[in-house]
Amino acid sequence: MMTDVVESSGVPARHDDPAPADPIDAEPIGTDPVDAGPTGADPGDVAARTGTGDTAAAERIVAIRQRIDEIDRTLIALWQERAALSQEVGVTRMASGGTRLVLSREREILERFRSELGADGTQLALLLLRAGRGPL
Repeated sequence: MMTDVVESSGVPARHDDPAPADPIDAEPIGTDPVDAGPTGADPGDVAARTGTGDTAAAERIVAIRQRIDEIDRTLIALWQERAALSQEVGVTRMASGGTRLVLSREREILERFRSELGADGTQLALLLLRAGRGPL
């Protein structure tokens, strides 16, 4: 079960609603929305992109988002590496006459993620396992 996201209004966001375009997180990496910078945006757009008209807060938000983008790139690369390794394990196991899956290993991974991250960890582990072995 995934946790609900709470919008800035304090109301839980509905997952079945189409996601609105979010210009805040759509800003290109490496541009500084506080200045007019490479995008030519005027300072009035700062509040729209960062959710605040306070320059210091906007600068902090931009810095935090740059770090989030770095983390996202790392997570994606690790996800792809993990999936490839998992697929290699499966191919090697099957080529040697073994089974397609080792359910005890999958349970071990599910439990590790659940104990560290709770219910969302279980969902994440299920996605990781599917990426490595494909759908059942």
